[in-house]
Amino acid sequence: MKRIQKGDHVIVTTGKNKGQRGDVLSVAGDRVFVSNVNIIKRHTKANPQAQEAGGIIEREASIHISNVMLFNPATNKGERVGAKTLQDGRKVRVYRSSGEVVDV
Repeated sequence: MKRIQKGDHVIVTTGKNKGQRGDVLSVAGDRVFVSNVNIIKRHTKANPQAQEAGGIIEREASIHISNVMLFNPATNKGERVGAKTLQDGRKVRVYRSSGEVVDV
């Protein structure tokens, strides 16, 4: 079970974007794309066949998954995540500090 999944609200723990929060757009191996975090400017050439204009495009770059933590709104901090099997056999993610279930 993945600790960080698409759609999770995370906080960046290290680097130039430390403290910024956003939603995970996608997970690619050990890297994540977080909305409005680690914005880069990409100089793109126009492609008339695909109806794409050229210019400078701002978009999110990936961040290593170890540099983000799942955000816990109850404590207003980033929290470590573990896995737990419930009585009915489902496997869910839980916050390590409180044991509260992340997925419902």
